[in-house]
Amino acid sequence: MENFAMGQWMLVLSCLTSVVGCALGLACTVQARQAISRGSRLTWLGLAAVSIGGVGIWLMHFTAMLGVETPGYPVRYSIMPTAGSALLAVAAVFCGLLVFGVRVNFAWWRLLLGGLLTGLAVNIMHYTGMSAIRIKGTVSYDTWLVALSVVIAVVAATAALWFTVGLKSFVMRILAGLIMTVAVTGMHYTGMAAMKVHLTPDAPDPAGVEVFSFLFPVFVVAALALAAPLCAVMMVPTPGEKAEAAGLVELPNDVVPDLRGRRVT
Repeated sequence: MENFAMGQWMLVLSCLTSVVGCALGLACTVQARQAISRGSRLTWLGLAAVSIGGVGIWLMHFTAMLGVETPGYPVRYSIMPTAGSALLAVAAVFCGLLVFGVRVNFAWWRLLLGGLLTGLAVNIMHYTGMSAIRIKGTVSYDTWLVALSVVIAVVAATAALWFTVGLKSFVMRILAGLIMTVAVTGMHYTGMAAMKVHLTPDAPDPAGVEVFSFLFPVFVVAALALAAPLCAVMMVPTPGEKAEAAGLVELPNDVVPDLRGRRVT
């Protein structure tokens, strides 16, 4: 089975997709840890799960699968397992983030358990998505490489969550997103290496749809999924704005607010 039938640029595109989703999702996780109310924390964690699970993990997997090909034989996909893997990714990431991000105070056991659940979410999504593949033949897996893919995902996901405790700058958030991308892409291609394809030329053509048949709707849904957390993160006031709103910052003597709250000099 060929993983880069469309060229090496698919690897770059899938990694960029994962970085954007993971970095934005981890930024939402930071906001969840800083939120005052439990409801706000859960909302932020939900946005993070959509961004990380839906875009950073699932869309990265989907993008990488565009380059999968069995030379000379058709590859088809079953819609239900494909859609189900997306829902599983979001739900599993939410559970992992819920363990670690729902509390303000740091605890090692929550970090390790959250990293374990988030890492497993990557694996659950991957192998559920791979079950959607239909080829002229059968598929089996190398047990040791599957186990390695689990370890890669769990370790890197735990490291990425640990970074969210002290993320103070945009650069650090991108770094955490890159670490999370290592978890996703490393697990994906290790899982693909574990996949053994046994082609049967005389078998009938597989049922299902071509991956390009649902390419457009997938990216439209992904764009909409990113819109909510992106807008939420951009609208969060800065520490200075929060302090000013709370009356903790004195305005200069020559600056007074007008009746609509704007500064007038």
